[in-house]
Amino acid sequence: MDSTSDISIGQVVKSRAGRDKGRIFLIYDVADDQYVYVVDGDLRKLDSPKKKKIKHLIVFNTVMPEFKDKIENSLKINNSYIRKILEPFNKSF
Repeated sequence: MDSTSDISIGQVVKSRAGRDKGRIFLIYDVADDQYVYVVDGDLRKLDSPKKKKIKHLIVFNTVMPEFKDKIENSLKINNSYIRKILEPFNKSF
């Protein structure tokens, strides 16, 4: 999968290349058909999301609907909220 057509905001991904290899992220925004912005609340915070190519990510079928709703409705979220919802994924991988 090398395009963003099946990707949505709030989807859980794992980096497979780069300095952050093996880290779990959430899709924060879709830049274009090859790039997305990812955050994890720790290394990549909301004020500086990482722009990653889709081919450098392992995409999981899990979407965090509450995160997606908050982003789309411009509600206030913080980095600790992102760390909290990613905690089960970081423990299992």
